[in-house]
Amino acid sequence: MILTTTETIPNREIEEILGIARGSTVRARNVGRDIFASLKNIVGGEISEYTKLQAQSREEAMHRMMLDAEKLNADAIVNIRITTSMVMQGASEIMAYGTAVKLK
Repeated sequence: MILTTTETIPNREIEEILGIARGSTVRARNVGRDIFASLKNIVGGEISEYTKLQAQSREEAMHRMMLDAEKLNADAIVNIRITTSMVMQGASEIMAYGTAVKLK
């Protein structure tokens, strides 16, 4: 499956727009990570545990978006976007979405 953040795919023509493909995951922080993050907050620097958690969450949301597009028999997803929103204290949703299309 072709994935792109642009509206078009070079050298390919979009034949049909199939709809919005979306995938999301909700992740909560971990108490152990929070303690480590609090210490990092004092001395400064990247909180790598949260960086890894966010990266894993983005990958999961992208994977679920692709599965959704496959259900629509899409060849590609264009104009992909990723958003993050807080669901509750300590938990956030990561959503990936884009336009599922059929190519000529």
